Amino acid sequence: MRILQMAPPWFAVPPAGYGGIEWIVSELADGLADRGHDVTLLASGGSRTSAVLWTVFDEPPSKQLGSAYHELLHCSAGYRRRDEFDVIHDHSGLIGPAIGAFTDGPPVVHTLHGPWTEDFRRMYTALAPRLRLVAISQDQRDRAPEGLSIAGVVPNGIPLDRYPLRSERRGTDGYLFFIGRASREKGPEVAVRCAKQLGRKLKMVVKVNEPPEEAYWREAVEPHLDGVDIEILDTVSTDEKAAMMAGADACLFPIQWAEPFGLVMVESMACGTPVVAFANGASPEVIVDGETGFLLPEGDLDGLCDAVTRVGDIDPRACRARVQDHFSDARMVEGYERVYERVLSGEEDGGDRPRPAAGHAG
Repeated sequence: MRILQMAPPWFAVPPAGYGGIEWIVSELADGLADRGHDVTLLASGGSRTSAVLWTVFDEPPSKQLGSAYHELLHCSAGYRRRDEFDVIHDHSGLIGPAIGAFTDGPPVVHTLHGPWTEDFRRMYTALAPRLRLVAISQDQRDRAPEGLSIAGVVPNGIPLDRYPLRSERRGTDGYLFFIGRASREKGPEVAVRCAKQLGRKLKMVVKVNEPPEEAYWREAVEPHLDGVDIEILDTVSTDEKAAMMAGADACLFPIQWAEPFGLVMVESMACGTPVVAFANGASPEVIVDGETGFLLPEGDLDGLCDAVTRVGDIDPRACRARVQDHFSDARMVEGYERVYERVLSGEEDGGDRPRPAAGHAG
């Protein structure tokens, strides 16, 4: 197949630091090329790929993140060359899918990398059925607007060779690990409170560089920091992150929203480190409770703390096997191949329809 992968313009592919979508696009473009497909990657300058690289911006316009002007220039360039491809896979925000839905040419596949906000609900309902939407978890699919078809569910995947396996069982005297942005959804204050209650060291990698994040950190997290043995970093490389995950006794994932996927869980389990999480969003699809980590009801701090004391029951090799079987980059590439084949054959969505959820993420 001749496939165009359209990354967002804001960061290089793969990213030097922050950029979860960019990592997924990188693994997908390279994986498809390695499987013999004719792949072109539309991404900003500085990107590296085994596919054919095509750029609009010599450098990623990171400081203009969210600019409609920059996104329009980037995405429209891809659709102007639409006739060169059998399928276009658009990973961008609102503008790219809108262009694709009203442009004649090959089918456009669009992955829902984020939550179902009200804006996204209205937009995708208006654009359907001209976009072939892909969910990254069954929970995300189930939260789709009623009647909106989804072309498939393809979980995110990672290359396991990037994550060192620490095969010995975890103890109760090492450190706990948290990574995420400073927001209520990610629950950094819950991680701090858990470490404080258990008297455990906590290593945190926290994104705190936007006004809402700074306000949340100041108001919700800082009041709990006194008396906690804590190390706080704002950014780490991929190798440093993997090493910190592998060295931890547990990865804390106290999400307080319907997380569409949660790559942190997969990365941690790949290192053999159990994940202790609130059972929100896709976490019950990723974690096998009692086998690769523990799932607790949202807000159950005591239960979270108790689960941390039981991580020695978890076999690190079971954590790694879970990722190998369900969340590897190879599995992801195979999943998208099946989606492309379905849409090219004219199938609507593989015979499934999303179930409307009682609520929605956002």
